[in-house]
Amino acid sequence: MNILIRAFVARALPVMLLLATLIPGAMAQYPKPGSGPQQGYFFVGGRYVSTAAGPMMERQMYVEYRYPAKIAQRYPIVMIHGAAQTGTNFTGTPDGRKGWAEFFVDKGYAVYVIDQPTRGRSPWLDAVGPLIRFPANQVEQRFTAAANFNLWPQAKLHTQWPGEGPLKGMRGDPVFDQFYSSQVQYIGVNAIVEELNRDAGAALLDKIGPAIIMTHSQTGAIGWVIGNARPKLVRAIVAAEPTGPPFANAVFDSARARPYGLTETPLAYDPPISHPSQLKPVMQAEADGPNLSRCYTQAEPARKLSNLQNIPIVILAAESSYHAVYDHCTAKYLTQAGVNTTFVRLEDAGIKGNGHMMMIEKNNLDIADLIDKWIVKTVQ
Repeated sequence: MNILIRAFVARALPVMLLLATLIPGAMAQYPKPGSGPQQGYFFVGGRYVSTAAGPMMERQMYVEYRYPAKIAQRYPIVMIHGAAQTGTNFTGTPDGRKGWAEFFVDKGYAVYVIDQPTRGRSPWLDAVGPLIRFPANQVEQRFTAAANFNLWPQAKLHTQWPGEGPLKGMRGDPVFDQFYSSQVQYIGVNAIVEELNRDAGAALLDKIGPAIIMTHSQTGAIGWVIGNARPKLVRAIVAAEPTGPPFANAVFDSARARPYGLTETPLAYDPPISHPSQLKPVMQAEADGPNLSRCYTQAEPARKLSNLQNIPIVILAAESSYHAVYDHCTAKYLTQAGVNTTFVRLEDAGIKGNGHMMMIEKNNLDIADLIDKWIVKTVQ
């Protein structure tokens, strides 16, 4: 018998080693939720490619896990940051307060915070795509000192960015400088970003099981493609000011975008489509209210987003953000496509003065509490 076992192992070991090479992390273990408070990290996805320097890995995604002492919520939350950001958006604030990750762990959720593939602690190779960065003045104008520039009608309402004095939200203010220090390069082609995060996000869900996906800004589209790829594993999507609006940009330019309505890459529609030209966008004759964009929806009869129909979605729009102009259009599009969608303007819930970076602003925990209440009420 020992001879037979040794012969089997001799034959099987090369195959096992090959699988470990082809599927990075496939044989790696990590603590599961429910065994007490824990914190650590692992990587998912990735593949080896040949380079001039030798074999290297690309497309892997860093995942940080945080578990409470006692799991009180059925599903974990996966937090996915937006463009030029990393997971630090959720693990704290630039002025040293509690972040959303810690808040939700305190509420009894297992939390997974990622750095997108090619971002932060997820390494990148030059061949994946072109890299760009946000200049400091763009961050000031759009995120931290919007009221100083009034580039859109609601900008003057921005009051929640942390900091004090005449430089609040501007270069030279310590809080702004901390935040801008966290801004990193990112791939400037949205279709590539969607593909990378779809595959890595699917690999993460295959590893941890069903979860709630939380997205912000650029990763709104990533939430839709992960839900499309793993509809049985995505239990809900919390979209804080997701990429939008459908079919075209707004506020800063009117270029056509997102040919699949919500995304640059394919989504499953019913009846099916083989090319995005089969979707027929129609613009509203009049906007839904003052200082709002006119929305594109589908020409009737509208196709349904078949893989998202059983996933409850909440979209949050901040009072003073440029997304306040058009996030309702994304909610309208999802609803028309048969998706259970809740649209919340934070000011209607009594949460005022926020900009686009709501998760690190002064009242960030009020917004987190609103999200927690929606999850508890909605996600079964």
